[in-house]
Amino acid sequence: MQNAGCMKKTKHASILVGRPATTLHKIELAEKASFSEWNCSAQALNKVYVVWLNKLCRRGKEHAIIRTRPILEEAVGELCNTITVETLVIADLGCASGPNAFCVISEIIASVEGNYIRSGRCPPEIQYFLNDLPGNDFNSLFRSPYLHERRAWDQEGVGCFPLYVVGLPGSFYGRLFPLKSAHLFYSSYSLHWLSQVPQGLEDLESDMYVTEESSPLSWKIYLEQYERDFSRFLKLRSKELFFGGRMTLTSLGRRKPPTCGENTHFWRLLSDALRDMAFEGIIQWDKLKAFKLPHYVPLMEEVKAVVVKEGSLCIEKVHTFESNWDPLDESNEDFVLDEVSSGQDVAAMIRPVVEPLLTNHFGDGIIDDLFSRFAKNVARHMLKGKPKWMKENFCVIQCLKDLFN
Repeated sequence: MQNAGCMKKTKHASILVGRPATTLHKIELAEKASFSEWNCSAQALNKVYVVWLNKLCRRGKEHAIIRTRPILEEAVGELCNTITVETLVIADLGCASGPNAFCVISEIIASVEGNYIRSGRCPPEIQYFLNDLPGNDFNSLFRSPYLHERRAWDQEGVGCFPLYVVGLPGSFYGRLFPLKSAHLFYSSYSLHWLSQVPQGLEDLESDMYVTEESSPLSWKIYLEQYERDFSRFLKLRSKELFFGGRMTLTSLGRRKPPTCGENTHFWRLLSDALRDMAFEGIIQWDKLKAFKLPHYVPLMEEVKAVVVKEGSLCIEKVHTFESNWDPLDESNEDFVLDEVSSGQDVAAMIRPVVEPLLTNHFGDGIIDDLFSRFAKNVARHMLKGKPKWMKENFCVIQCLKDLFN
């Protein structure tokens, strides 16, 4: 039945794209289809859905890597020119699972290898740590074709840079490495996730995330939690970072207080779907009011303020860029060609990220219906124009005073 459901999705999508219908009519047609007609449940993912989701994730990560490549390559170049070691230790903090992790590995390893080859120096061995929370699917990571192929190269002596990949379960808000043992830290789209839901929100608005209408107190509570978490992250990484090491970080960003622009619109669309389900009696209002996302998108000024106050690290380079909500939409136009299809892409992309939080709070019985509603909300929002994420990419190094302590 799951296979049949996914085949319906393909057929249904082709009907929506091909027929001469208005966008509103296409959305109305999509509303008549259940989520299972174009998506498969997380408990019974079939090959069609896996391929589709992997394509979404890979395209999004590839786009991000292309936009952040200059800072990453500069950081790797400075690192390789500064230190001489027999084993280079690299860590991807918040690696997740699936194709995303290996887009990053291949990019970083290629940059390291290129630097050593161009300089004609003896290459080091590379120990690469994949870090995420213990619930991450590390097994799927180590069954990947990329690692299998790389191990074959090493065993046959084809690769001149032996690569040893290690799983490292644990929160990056805690210690992960011995003192001065890591040379390059990399983290992409993880640091806007907080260590916990901020305390003190219980009696405030029912929104799951701060929005334009949220009180100044709500914004203050979220900001203070972010400041505590990011400060701790910097303090711990500075202890673990080898002298001359580098850290490149990419996070969602926003332009001006007090709103997050499209970031708040994104979560509002999911919140609206939950609220509709509460109106219909599918979920309880008390449950909805108690659900808050442990998520904060900082201003760059807020990021810099935490770095300066913590004091052990300094920001060396900053690059700001935008990307479309739909990772499969690579056009630069201000409009969305197919809102229904893009809405489904966006819902499918974010579902693996937030589904564990939603399932833990509401149970798994609402998930398919929720993301069906969310996809339609996204499609309607795209009628107003093409929404974009704002992102911040920056390189962090040790402050000079700490290099001599």
